[in-house]
Amino acid sequence: MNHLKLLQTETTPYVSLNQNGEFEISGKVIPDLEIDFWFPIRAWFNEYMINPSENTCFRIKIDCLNTSSSKEILHILYRLNELKERGLSASVEWIYKDGDMDMLEVGQDYEHMVKVPFNFSVFLEELVD
Repeated sequence: MNHLKLLQTETTPYVSLNQNGEFEISGKVIPDLEIDFWFPIRAWFNEYMINPSENTCFRIKIDCLNTSSSKEILHILYRLNELKERGLSASVEWIYKDGDMDMLEVGQDYEHMVKVPFNFSVFLEELVD
């Protein structure tokens, strides 16, 4: 199984899914072609679930997302529940911009919908000269 890596664009996030159980999605999640964007991620994750790592950590650091992408992320989070049920370790690191209460609330909503533990942290926007 290969490492899936997608580079960030103006409407899609950076995605890194690694067989060692380290997952990351960061950036804007508002793809124009939802099916084209999410298909390889779903396919990779389905294959990962056959032989997952002992520890899976999903780092989510997004600026904004649309409704259909929020459903796709929730689908992945539900799959992490399956790992917990199999006795494996799974967790989510939800990282949001300082002061972005909307994205904090999105993460908190997800936390209430799944059984995996969430760790919330803030990042400061980089200053541009």
